[in-house]
Amino acid sequence: MLHDRYQLAFKLYPYTRSADQDADAPVRHPVVVMGGGPIGVATALDLGLQGIPVVVLDDHEGIGMGSRAICFAKRSLEIADRYGCGKPMLDKGVVWNLGKVFHDDRKVFEFNLLPEEGHKFPAFINLQQPYFERFLVERVREAQANGAPIELRGKNRVDNVTPHDDHVTLEITTPEGPYTIEADWLIGCDGASSPLRGMMGLDFEGRVFEDSFLIADIKMVNDTFPTERWFWFEPHFKSGASTLLHKQPDGVWRVDFQIGWDIDRKTELQEENVRARLDAMLGEVDYEIVWTSIYTFQCRRMKKFRHGRVLFAGDSAHQVSPFGARGANSGMQDVDNLGWKLGLVIGGKAPESLLDSYDAERVFGADENILNSTRATDFITPKSKISHIFRNAVLDLAEQFEFARPLVNSGRLSVPCVYDNGPLNGADALQGGPSRTRPGSPCPDASLEDGYLLDKLGGGFVLLTIDELAPDELEEAGIALRRVALTTSGTASGVLADRYLGQVTSGVYLIRPDQHVTARWDHYDEAATRAALRHAIGLE
Repeated sequence: MLHDRYQLAFKLYPYTRSADQDADAPVRHPVVVMGGGPIGVATALDLGLQGIPVVVLDDHEGIGMGSRAICFAKRSLEIADRYGCGKPMLDKGVVWNLGKVFHDDRKVFEFNLLPEEGHKFPAFINLQQPYFERFLVERVREAQANGAPIELRGKNRVDNVTPHDDHVTLEITTPEGPYTIEADWLIGCDGASSPLRGMMGLDFEGRVFEDSFLIADIKMVNDTFPTERWFWFEPHFKSGASTLLHKQPDGVWRVDFQIGWDIDRKTELQEENVRARLDAMLGEVDYEIVWTSIYTFQCRRMKKFRHGRVLFAGDSAHQVSPFGARGANSGMQDVDNLGWKLGLVIGGKAPESLLDSYDAERVFGADENILNSTRATDFITPKSKISHIFRNAVLDLAEQFEFARPLVNSGRLSVPCVYDNGPLNGADALQGGPSRTRPGSPCPDASLEDGYLLDKLGGGFVLLTIDELAPDELEEAGIALRRVALTTSGTASGVLADRYLGQVTSGVYLIRPDQHVTARWDHYDEAATRAALRHAIGLE
């Protein structure tokens, strides 16, 4: 239910007639993205900034209403920053690192998600999904003005797709009638219900959870809670079996009540019933309700994310429970993984088989998210008397003993996936190097004398050398390898050395365009570097 005073809807790409609708024959496009949500727009932005023409088709004319996803992790912000829109997201978002866990009326413990220094972005920000989408679309408009070949088409509903060996045909309906186009590559970013998935006769595999959660976004007259994530198991105010509270921009607070499976949604969403739960929780606090909704969830994914010339990303490919903020954040990692690979394939610099590594790596990431999400859900909503007793025993122990705290699971919060044993990983020849920067790992940020490390990485292959000599430029198989040369002699050297050298005195890293490590050595070896680069683009 959207209340009149909560206007987070933006009509950013209204319908306009395209030249394709007047063409005598279907126009072929290099890439068509189906779905104009955050993952679809981010995909278009990634490809468009590479100079690849891309068309986004969406059956609406702008971004959605209501807060929906609100927790965006550091990795998503780092990806957005590479696209040029991380700063406005950070400026608008509510920054938080501290979380507290309660059982009944007792605080069990608290945790800090980013206890270390040297990162450009915080562990998380809270930002309503419509704002996240709006900043992406605004960056698209800026990129378009500078020549990026991106087109956003609102009120263009895809009604049918026909895959072929070398392209896909799409039949589209608009307010002015139907038309047909073709795409060399079609990317499905059309959400959990994914019409594209249905058109292709594909389905999810996994588990559906029989529970319901009531969302209430409210504005309190006076903010009585700190900017932290608070989670109650069996809260003393009895408004639900569990409750989650955290702050969003514009003075809006998100409250999630676990209300059970066998409910009447219409009754639960009546304002007087929502207020009864809120009043029991908040006491004598003045507030207004600005948005309410009820959600259920599932932990499922497609068997494969690539089907010939059709690829799936975001919720259309996988779904998880909201515990841990793994939905939109994992979707952004899909985009991060797919964009550079598809760009190399379209540019003729990599074989089509490179896209199979997108399927392998992001299926691995989806399984990791589903595992963590399922474990959180089972802990939050125990399904038997014994599991309920065990859960509460863990909470009681965690209140006094640190060893029990890692067992408490109110949602393991999203962190980027490490592609251990990934198909593109090369040598790990940095003996004594830190585990956190092993091949397959996303590069951790580090403060430097002139900024931050991640600002120097991404957008292409990079050879990162730390206290080691190497050529400033190298080309292999048409790929230009750019060198970033750093030293540990500066004032910020401790952070860099700790995260990238560990027990050794020099290091060389081959880093992918998505800022993941593909290989590392303790010294520069040209032959090994060339071989690792060829392997990373699917040539060996």
